[in-house]
Amino acid sequence: MKAARLSVIAGMVAITGLALAGCTGGGSGGSGGGDANANLDGKGPITYVQGKDNSNVVRPLIEKWNAAHPNEKVTFKEQTDQADQQHDDLVQHFQAKDPNYDVVDVDVVWTGEFAAKGWLQPLTGNFKMDNSALLAPTVKSGTYNGTQYAAPQTSDGGILYYRKDLVSNPPKTWDEMLKDCDIAKAHNIGCYAGQFAQYEGLTVNVAEAINTNGGTIVGDDGKTVTVDSTEANAGLTRLVDGFKNGQIPAEAITYQEEQGRQAFEAGKLMFLRNWPYVYSLAKTDGSSTVKDTFGIAPLPGITADKPGVSSLGGHNAAISVYSKHKATAFEFLKFLQSEETQKFFVTQGSLAPVLTSLYDDASLNSQLPYLSTLKTSIANAVPRPVSPFYPAITKAVQDNAYAALKGDKSVDQALKDMSAAIKTASSGQ
Repeated sequence: MKAARLSVIAGMVAITGLALAGCTGGGSGGSGGGDANANLDGKGPITYVQGKDNSNVVRPLIEKWNAAHPNEKVTFKEQTDQADQQHDDLVQHFQAKDPNYDVVDVDVVWTGEFAAKGWLQPLTGNFKMDNSALLAPTVKSGTYNGTQYAAPQTSDGGILYYRKDLVSNPPKTWDEMLKDCDIAKAHNIGCYAGQFAQYEGLTVNVAEAINTNGGTIVGDDGKTVTVDSTEANAGLTRLVDGFKNGQIPAEAITYQEEQGRQAFEAGKLMFLRNWPYVYSLAKTDGSSTVKDTFGIAPLPGITADKPGVSSLGGHNAAISVYSKHKATAFEFLKFLQSEETQKFFVTQGSLAPVLTSLYDDASLNSQLPYLSTLKTSIANAVPRPVSPFYPAITKAVQDNAYAALKGDKSVDQALKDMSAAIKTASSGQ
C-alpha cells in the first residue's frame, strides 16, 4: 500500500494497482536452500528484482548507484504489478538456484516462507544491519525465528479517515466511534467500513481487530497457533456485531480498498479504515465530495491512551543465498536504507519511509500531511504472521472470518475452525 505524491494525480492512479497488490501474499513453493556461508566477500555486478516500478523511483536510484559503482553495477529486473505473480517468479528462481537474482524485493508476508526454505541470506555477522534508526515494527517484519533475513525498505500502516464536518474530534476508541454511528444514521450514510471482501485485505482487518484486543493469530515462532483465545474472540466479535447492528453497512462485505475509498469519497461513509494512498485521491479526485471535509487519525483502540493496532504493510529487500556477489548486495541494501534514498522514496513516490526521523521532518509533513499520523500507525503496527505457512494461515483467516461476518458461522466456531486449519497446515498434514 503506497500513496502517491499530492502534486501528481496521474502518478497516483498509476501506482494504485501496485499499492494494493502490496497487501497480498502468494502461494507456496518448494524447498532447498543454498549455502549461506558462500560468496560472502563476492563483489561485482548484481541484479535487483522488484515488481513494476510504476512510480519511477527504482530506475533513478539504480542510475545513481551505477554512476558511483562502475564495477558493481545493478541491473533492474522488473516483475509484473501482481503480487501473486511476483511471489511465484521469486519461488521459481529460488528453486532453480538462480545466482542472477541477487537482491529481491520481499513483501512483508513472504519473509517467513522464504527464510524457512533457506533461500534468504541471514543478515548476521558481517551482514548485520544497523537498525537503530528504523521503526521497530519494520525490523520485525524482516525477522524470522529470531534472525533478520530482510532489510526494511518501505513501510505502510492503516489510518482512520473521518468526516470532520460531522464529528468534531476523531474517536480514540471503538466505543467512541460506535456511539458516533447515530450521527451517520441521522445523515442517512454508513458509519464505518474497512476491507471485508474475502481476500488478503480481510486478513489485514481481522488481524487488526484481534491484535487491538491483545490477541494473536500465531505465536512469535510463526507456528504455534494462538487464535482461539478470549482476546481474538473479542476482536472478531466486534466486527461481526458491527455488521449485525448495521454500524458496518451490509455492502461493506464486498469492499476491497478501492470500493471503500469510492464510498467515502462519494459521501456514503463517516469512517473508513484504509491506507495512506487514499489521502491524495480524496483531496484531488474530481468526483470526491469530501475534499475539504475529511480528516485523518490513528485507528481507534480499546482504551483512549493506546491507539488501535494496524497490520504492517510494506516491502523489504533481501539477499539471495545463491548470489555470487553478496558483499555488493549487502552494500546495496544499505544504500536502499540510506536517508537520501528514503527521502527520495517518500518525495518521489510517496512510499512510507522506514527511518523514524523522516516522519518528523517539517518539509515532508507539509507535502504529505498524513505522515505524523502514519508514524503513529506504523509505530504501533504488528506484522501479519511471519510464518513459513503464511499462505495457509491467511486462507484460514479469510475463509472463517468471512463466514462469521456473513452470519454463516458463530465467532466461536469460526475461531475453532481457523485454529484447526492453521494447525493442519503447520504440521504438514
